[in-house]
Amino acid sequence: MGHCYDYEKIHGRREFLTKSAFGLGALSLSSLIDPIQAFGGQSNRVDVGQLPHFPAKAKRVIYLFQSGGPSQLELFDEKPLLRTMQGQDLPESIRKGQRLTGMTSGQSSFPLAGSVYDFARRGKSGINMSELLPYTAQIVDEITVVKSMHTEAINHDPAITFIQTGSQFSGRPSIGSWLNYGLGSDNENLPAFVVLVTKNKEGQPLYSRLWGNGFLPSKHQGVQFRAGKDPVLYLNNPPGITGIDRRRQLDQLKRLQELQLEKVKDPEIEAKIAQYEMAYRMQTSVPEVMDTSGEPDSVFEMYGEDARNPGTFAANCLLARKLAEKGVKFIQLYHQGWDQHGDLSNAIKTQAQETDQASAALVMDLKQRGLLEDTLVIWGGEFGRTNYSQGKLTATNYGRDHHPKCFSIWMAGAGVKEGFSYGETDEFGYNVTENPVHVHDFQATLLHLLGIDHEKFTYKFQGRRYRLTDVHGHVVQDLLA
Repeated sequence: MGHCYDYEKIHGRREFLTKSAFGLGALSLSSLIDPIQAFGGQSNRVDVGQLPHFPAKAKRVIYLFQSGGPSQLELFDEKPLLRTMQGQDLPESIRKGQRLTGMTSGQSSFPLAGSVYDFARRGKSGINMSELLPYTAQIVDEITVVKSMHTEAINHDPAITFIQTGSQFSGRPSIGSWLNYGLGSDNENLPAFVVLVTKNKEGQPLYSRLWGNGFLPSKHQGVQFRAGKDPVLYLNNPPGITGIDRRRQLDQLKRLQELQLEKVKDPEIEAKIAQYEMAYRMQTSVPEVMDTSGEPDSVFEMYGEDARNPGTFAANCLLARKLAEKGVKFIQLYHQGWDQHGDLSNAIKTQAQETDQASAALVMDLKQRGLLEDTLVIWGGEFGRTNYSQGKLTATNYGRDHHPKCFSIWMAGAGVKEGFSYGETDEFGYNVTENPVHVHDFQATLLHLLGIDHEKFTYKFQGRRYRLTDVHGHVVQDLLA
């Protein structure tokens, strides 16, 4: 009753005069600052009809995010000099006093550690790749490997937040939310932005804000699909409630919300109406898309035996293909466990076994179905690993600390070159020496492939126009086919 009383109170004579006095002054000021917004315009919104800004190469994105920072030195960026100088201290002329994490800044020395794994030239393109990735080696002529990625963040939370939202500080929209906002959905029965997290994996924590909408309307946030009988929490009807009951309830709720919207003009009410309706449609569409029992044995053989176990990385890769077929625009997979400060040589082998076959299978599966030509697949983490050992170095084992100065990712599909290696690091694998690609450059290129000019794609919030790439970044034209 208290809320109802407060709402009615604003209609009293005294309250009306008080509100009007302040309201007219505020309206006058805002009309001088931004007349379009002051008189009901939508200057903070992109005109969706104007997007894409130019013809898009990609219709959708599947982002295989490897949380924790995979070591580029064990996977993509071979450095023979590290084996030659095994155990010797990293020269100061290479480190140049660069920032270290608190986990190794107190070390008395920084012994160089060469990879215990062999590399070889793969495919017709001859891209150098580790023995840890035999399946990725089979698709090497389909992918672009970027070895010159670099970031500004040195710890996990800000680094993951940075690559997913364009800022090290939480509160900005994620990539998928930006795309949902600007490009909308291709399937009214499924969310445009779906998140899949590998089950039962330990590692740095993942937060829902990584797929959150930030200051965009809440209907643009990512929706996490889980393994099990309830893929989306609170989606199913409770016992005793039928589909007809639910439909009647939503119809009545919508009428009430529309009345409230007419009175208070809060756009979040529209978002709630849309979310309720989406949830109702998802009661039918989600079980269908999550059911892989109809897939032939050959598909499970391609993705690996784990694909039969819901919630594993392999099973999620198979689901990603199904979601892509259904028109979901942005599909984000998270796989934890790459933060290998110790026992790296054993731990990274396990990680590669969990992800290598399914990642490659996804690319091959998309290609054989004619989807790769308009689907962008991305594989990579938030930063790389140091060339020196954290903790004790032995002939067969070592650890590596966080390293933001250079790391590697790969991309495949819509609009990117095939069988292409881009960028170089120094012989110590410490600094980028050729064709650096900043996180904002990566984001700008991603948007470009979707037909979006990253500098024009903005949203006004608290007096400032924000964009995914913040205040800089450029499209890496060399990566485009």
